[in-house]
Amino acid sequence: MFFTYLRRGLRRRGGATLLLSSVPALGIALVIVVSAVSAGTTRAQGEVLRSLYGLGTDLTVAGSPAAAGAAEAPGAVGRSGDRVLVRGRHTLASSTVARVDEQSGVADAAGGIDLTVLKADGPFSRAELKQPRPQGRTRGALPRGAAPGAGFGADSFTVYGTDVAKRDLGPLTTSRITSGRTFRADESTAKVAVVDSAYARERNLAIGAGITVSGDSYAVIGVATADTGDAAADVYLPLAQAQTLANAKDEITAVYVRAADSQRVAGVKSAIQKNVAGTTVTTSADLPDAVSGSLATASSLASGAGHRLAAAVLAAAFLAAGLLTWAAVGRRTREFGTLKALGWNSGRITRQVLAESLVNALLGAVLGIALGLAGAYAVTAAGPTLTARLGDAGGGGAGRHSAARAVDTALTAPVSLTTVGLAVALAVAGGLVAGGLGGWRAARLRPADAQRRAS
Repeated sequence: MFFTYLRRGLRRRGGATLLLSSVPALGIALVIVVSAVSAGTTRAQGEVLRSLYGLGTDLTVAGSPAAAGAAEAPGAVGRSGDRVLVRGRHTLASSTVARVDEQSGVADAAGGIDLTVLKADGPFSRAELKQPRPQGRTRGALPRGAAPGAGFGADSFTVYGTDVAKRDLGPLTTSRITSGRTFRADESTAKVAVVDSAYARERNLAIGAGITVSGDSYAVIGVATADTGDAAADVYLPLAQAQTLANAKDEITAVYVRAADSQRVAGVKSAIQKNVAGTTVTTSADLPDAVSGSLATASSLASGAGHRLAAAVLAAAFLAAGLLTWAAVGRRTREFGTLKALGWNSGRITRQVLAESLVNALLGAVLGIALGLAGAYAVTAAGPTLTARLGDAGGGGAGRHSAARAVDTALTAPVSLTTVGLAVALAVAGGLVAGGLGGWRAARLRPADAQRRAS
């Protein structure tokens, strides 16, 4: 009898059922879309981290400028010729890699060094090379801080020294080898190089060609193409060779860390900061503080205003559903009064109204999930491109060595089962609230009310 009356009542009031279902459906759909976009921006931030630091890198460790006794990055000599400069104000000792590797939760760690090579003609002094890092991928321009009219011409390119024994960590993994080969584990002291494809085209470099720096020639063994955005460097050398060029023996600019468990990254960060003094640790969770551009804007909107808007709309939708249920019960005074006259008690009527409200809420959940999935699919299909710009972090963050790098990534809106489950739970909660209000009013009706309505 209960389910029969429920089914017939819903069919008889099809228009009201559709209205009561569609109101919470809009709120649920908005919650799904906002949650999906938020998840998409989080995924995009992870992609930016991988494009900067390499696949498999969960954390990066750099020297802290506030640390007592931090090593100053080697400077340029005051004579004409090639100048090899370490990018960054402070370096770490190579032994830092082993100390980081010892920390709980660390699966592997590798060191690297970022350099800028200046090929200059004419005399200039150390003072004219204050903070000589080139902006973006501009080549052939004077380094920042050079005095106007210094009387010399300069050309520059960037070099990254990679640990060839751990080729699966570090910025080189952000590029794929499109010609030739990558480094072998036994080439730690070999004078070989992998070059970025854009730099190779610009300088007409091919496999077997030579790159000369400070009188030493490095044979090109491979050409790499960045997966997204700019490459981490123009030229990649074995770490030992890069350290020798910069006169920075046993020094590195960053340590790239893979966590044993991706869920323990925060704990690994805390352990490194506590046990390895003089370091700054960066994870993907820290990127919003270092990233500007449309990705940062989208992430801020999705996680802040988007969630607040979705919560407000959902609350308004549930309130509207409750008021509509209340009004619908008022229009059914004659029906409920008659049922009471036939022997239905207040509890039975309340259960009937509550069941109808739950059915309406579940229908709204189905409709809301369908609309939410459609919205998320539309966002993914459109694939708007978000740009993350990472400027110089002032020497403290691990992102500082990627000065003025821009990374483009397509926004997706993945919908998880957790989000779908949350939608169903919200629908049930809203149905209970609306049904409770309507049931309370229905239980207060008396048979005499039905007679007055009939008359």
